[in-house]
Parts: sequence; structure tokens; C-alpha cells
Amino acid sequence: MRFCFHPVFIFWIVLFSPHSHALELVSPASAVGAASSVSSIPLASDKTVYVEAAHMEGKQGEQMQADGNVELTQGDQKVFADHMTYQPKTSDLSAQGSVRVVQPSGTVSGPDLNMNMDSNVSSMNKPVFQLKENDARGSAAVMRSTGKMNYEFDQAIYTTCPVGNDDWLLKMSRLDIDKQEHLGTAYNARIEFMGLPFLYTPWMDFPLDGRRRSGFLAPVYGTTASGGAEITVPFYLNIAPNYDATISPRAMDKRGTLFNDEFRYMGSSYSGELRYDVLQNDRIVNYSRSHTTLKHRQNFGGVGASVVLNRVSDDAYFRDLSTTVAEATQTQLLNEGVLSYGAGWWTASMRVQTYQTLQDSLTSVVSPYQRLPQINLAAQKTLDDDFEDVAQRAPNKRRVPIRNPSQVSVVNEYVAFSHPTLVNGQRMVVYPSMTYALLNDQGYYLKPKLGVHSTQYTMGANNATNMPDVSRVLPIFSLDGGVTFERDLALGEGEYLQTLEPRAYYVKIPYQDQSALPIFDTSQAGFNFAQMFTENRFIGNDRVGDANMVTLALTSRLIDNVGGIERLKLAVGERFSYESPQVNLAAPDTNSRSNMLLSAGGRVTNALTLDSLLEYDPNGLHTASYNAAARYKPEAGKVLNLGYRYTYVDGSTLNDVKQGDFSTQWPVFRRWNLVSRWTYSFNEKRVLEQLAGLEYNQSCWALRFVAQKFPIPGKQVSTGIFVQLELNDMVAVGADPLGALRLSIPGYSKTKVR
Repeated sequence: MRFCFHPVFIFWIVLFSPHSHALELVSPASAVGAASSVSSIPLASDKTVYVEAAHMEGKQGEQMQADGNVELTQGDQKVFADHMTYQPKTSDLSAQGSVRVVQPSGTVSGPDLNMNMDSNVSSMNKPVFQLKENDARGSAAVMRSTGKMNYEFDQAIYTTCPVGNDDWLLKMSRLDIDKQEHLGTAYNARIEFMGLPFLYTPWMDFPLDGRRRSGFLAPVYGTTASGGAEITVPFYLNIAPNYDATISPRAMDKRGTLFNDEFRYMGSSYSGELRYDVLQNDRIVNYSRSHTTLKHRQNFGGVGASVVLNRVSDDAYFRDLSTTVAEATQTQLLNEGVLSYGAGWWTASMRVQTYQTLQDSLTSVVSPYQRLPQINLAAQKTLDDDFEDVAQRAPNKRRVPIRNPSQVSVVNEYVAFSHPTLVNGQRMVVYPSMTYALLNDQGYYLKPKLGVHSTQYTMGANNATNMPDVSRVLPIFSLDGGVTFERDLALGEGEYLQTLEPRAYYVKIPYQDQSALPIFDTSQAGFNFAQMFTENRFIGNDRVGDANMVTLALTSRLIDNVGGIERLKLAVGERFSYESPQVNLAAPDTNSRSNMLLSAGGRVTNALTLDSLLEYDPNGLHTASYNAAARYKPEAGKVLNLGYRYTYVDGSTLNDVKQGDFSTQWPVFRRWNLVSRWTYSFNEKRVLEQLAGLEYNQSCWALRFVAQKFPIPGKQVSTGIFVQLELNDMVAVGADPLGALRLSIPGYSKTKVR
């Protein structure tokens, strides 16, 4: 019984079929103010109707009336009202006074309701509705429904703002809600923000749950230094569940209209995207400009394939028309096709690779070699049957190095290098090797490796110096060993595991004169902790550096026993040469000691992460480079990044690289967030990159103001201004700054207040 101070009658109205109804009363045919116990016909059906009220009267099979806190339940639907009349023969329901219809997908309230319980066809005057899909709400003059899934609202108002907040409203002559398709359709609609209308459309539809729908997207407004004021009006086509397209005309005041067209597709074994952008007759340069991109990936059941094609009409296309740093600064556009196959212990691939080189008017850009083709075949066989990867251990267990089994491997590569002006040639590399684990335990390891690196060249076109066909065969021996010591350590209230990990790596490669060999794709490797423990000092196979050297390193870690988080890592390493290397691409280094590397960092707290690397030259007694970075991120929407980079050039204040970097996303007052990026060159005494803006996050909308300035090839700087108003789950109007913010501010996250 709902109220203990009122007599309650419970009616079971059982609908045996759409045209057969029964009303059973245990009490007399007419009863007023008398309590009664009731039973029902035991029939499991979602058509069964339960009515509970303070007062009821009626006859079996005839009209029933209920008054006072009436509650009707049918399946997952409930109707509440002050007064209710039900016709069992026709299943018609009429309710008045504080009517409320509750369904899993939402609620509708109003002064009255007429509904057929069989078909759920209904009407209501002055409804107020709430939708659970996106916490939307609204009101209208009249509501009509053709079932539980379809509703029409005349003279409707719609918003996703919480109750009591009408910052933005969508007003329309009619609103259709299709709950089966999760779609809203508005006719003669206008959007008001803070009481001011700013967007009108005769028709629009929008998803109720974030799914894709065809239609116009929000226009994008903005301004750039090269194009002036501009507006982009995207149109989205949801062609099929696995196909879609976007056509985005971008009208620029100074240049004309750039049509950005994108088509995406996906299947069970393939996916890809095609993009074609075209600007007919750019008014500044007086010629047409275009950009084409194709990316395709395919799986043929063990055989993988991919294609990447990029093409622009002119060298300055991205510098003039791009709004992002990544696009505006690129000079090499990749074009390649790849076939690959993997069979467990061996893999094979074939690649055809070319580039379109975008030249800079101030500095010539060298085109890389084309690979026509590149064929790789690699095989690796594990000899240790007891191999166990302990990297997947539970985080609260003791830390041990990953065990490395004995292995036999071979790497084969064939490349045909092609270039329009430089010497062409073919290169074949065969490198078999064997690694044997002399010691292989959780606490220590010792692994010798022996291999033979064989290279053969055949010269081709543009061989102006008559370079001969040559070959090179070099044996390579290395020995890698290390130990891990552990101890428990208590610091304050924390329990930690501390490690001490000494490591030694020796490599021996005899000297062979390689000055007659061409250089197709090889460069000097950067000096870092990873490179210190590799055989070759070069990236690429055109040079194999002679070596008789040992690398010594010591690492210590402090690991939190709760969660296994590495709170602190300290490392120091240096390479010592017994003989001066004679194979070099740069000036020869005759010192027996390499630069010393020292690093320190870790997740000091759950919010603070530190990272630093110092490279010190013990021969010149100066710092070669130094990088330090700190990130403080206590929660989403709050991040602070600080960084400093120093590189020694010649000891001169003007030539040495000294750069500071600062970026943040941080609340400043109330709902305002500051977003900023600032990169400054101390030696040049100028700002290299600037980004500054404000975000305002309300419960149902966000406003962003962002200005950005960054250097691009051929010009001093490029500037962009972003102003965007985003109405939650409805529309975003203006230039979207989110891409620029994510690139410029590491750790940036879009915040949404509810």
C-alpha cells in the first residue's frame, strides 16, 4: 500500500489479445472508500496493466475511474496522475492533473494525457520532457506520439542544459524524436545563446546519443594571416555504417573557396581514407591549387598490404593554407606501397617508396632516395625452450630483468635506390647471427653474440665518378652482461623496492675502409642510452663502424610496492674505446672516452613527473647537451609543463642552443581556464612559438579563444586565431582549436562540466 492513511484498490487489467480485455474486481462492482485484498489472473505479459490509487470505482469489463495519487504500470512504462479514466474494451486512457509518463528512455509531464495502451498512440498539451540519452530536456505546446519510439512536439524548445539553466535553447516549430534511431529532427529551428539568436536553419537533425548522421555540421569561422577572414561549412554524409564522407567548403576572403573533401571506408579486412582538396584560381597567386591523400590498409589472410599516397600542386601549399604546425612545416610527402607476410618465426616484406619534396624559397631541401623496391626477409628462432617472459608479472612482485633466450637470426635486405641527380645503385645485405645465453637467470645474465655482416653494391645511373661495384664483409662480436641487486626500503610511510643494476656491453668490429661505398640512407646515430648498447654507430647499412669498445652503465630504481610505480630512476653510462674509430661520417673522434650520460626522472608523485638527461664531454670539460622536463597534472583539465633544452655548438652565447618551453591548461577563476604555450630562444632572444587563450566551461556549453603564432619554412611566422562556441551534444560554431591545443600542450584534455 502506497499510503497507510488511505484505502487503496489495486486493479489488474489483463490484456489477453489486442482485441480482448478483462477487468477483474474482487470487491463489489461499485466500491467507495473500502479497503480490499485483491488477486489477479496469473498471466505473464508485458500488456498487463496495474493501477494503484487512493480511490477507484468501476465495473468488470467497463470504464474504470481512479483518483488521488494514481499510478498505472504497464511493462517498463508508468503513468502518474491525479485523475485517470480507463476503457478496458478500447484500451483508451485519459489522465488529468500532474500527469507524468515515465519510460526507460525519458519522462514527459503535462496537465493532461490521452493514450491508447495497446498502440501507445498519445497526445498531451503543454508537455515538459526529459531524455536520458544525452540528459536533454525541453517543452512544447502539444505532444503527439505514434508509439513508444516516435514523438512529435509542436512549438518546441530543446536544450542539454540542466534544469534552471537556459543559457542556450533550440527553438523550432516542430521537433520529431525517433528513439529507435536515436535521432532528433527540427523544423524552422533557431539556436539562441544567452537570449540572442545566432543560427537559423529550416531543417536540421541531430543524434541523441552521439551516433553519426548525415547533414550540415556547424560552420567554422576563423582568420589567418595568409587567407584573411574565412568560414567553413562542412556537410557530412553517413553513406553506410562503414562508409562516410565530408565535404567542407572553406571560403577565404583573400584567396577564394577551398573545397576539402574526405571519404572514409572500412570493411572486415580493409580500411582507408581518401582526401582531395582543391582551390580553383587562388586570387593571391593566380593559379589553382590541390592536395590529394590516399591511405589504404588491407589484410589478405596473413598477407598485409598498405598504400600511402600524398601529392600537392605546389611547394607552398601547406605554408599558405594549413592551420596546424605539423602540416605547415612538412617538406617531404611520403608515397609508398607495402606488402608484408608473417609466419611466426620469419617475416617478409616488400616496399616501394618515393617522396614529393617541397622546396623552400630560402633554403634548398635535398630529396631523399627512392626505394624501387626494398625487400626484407628476417628470421629468428629461439633455442631456449624454458624461456619465460617475466615482464607480465604482478606489479607488486619483485622487479627482475626480462630473461633473454638463446637465438639464431638472419636479416636480409635488398634495395634499389633511385635518384634523379645523385648516383643510383642496388644494395644487398645479409646478416646472420647467433646469441647464446651463458648465464640467464632472474638476477644476472651474460650473452655473447656472433654475426657476419655482408653487403654488396651494384652501381647504376648518374655514376659521374665511376664508383665501382664493391662488397663488404665484416664479422661482429658483442658481449652483453648485467646483474640486478634488490632490497626493500622504507621511506616515511612508503614501502619501496630499490634496485642496483650494473651493465657492461662490449663490441668488436674490425676496421675496413668504406670510403668507396656510396651513402644512400645512412646517417650518424644520436648518442643516447639506447644507442650505447647497439653494435653500429650509424643508422642504415651503408656504414658499419669499426669498434673495439666497452660501455659501462649503472641504473638504480625506486619502485613503489603499491601499484609498482617507478618513483625514481637514476642512470649513468659511458663508452670507452680501446682503439680510435676510423669509419666516420663527421669529423673523426680520436678520444678514447665518449661523452658521459646521466639521467634522472620518474613519477615522483601521482601528479608530478620529472625527466632529465645530461650529456657531458669529459674530454672538452663542458656540457654537450642538457634536457629537463617536468609535468604536473593533478587531475583532468589541470596540467603544467616546464622544459629547458641546451645544446653546445661552439661555446658561444649566440650559437649555442638555449630554449625554454612552458605550456599549461589551468583554471584561473570560476569556470575560466587558461591555455598557453610559450617557447623562447635565450640565445636568439626571441619567441619561437606562442599560443595563448582562454576557455570558459559552463554546465552545457564551452567558449574558447585561442591565438597561435609559429615559424614556418620560407616565412618568419604563421598566425592563427580560433574562436569557438560549443553547445554540448548539439553544435560547435567557430574555428576548432582542440587540435592545436593537444599538439601544443602535452597532457591537454577537453573538459566537460555537468
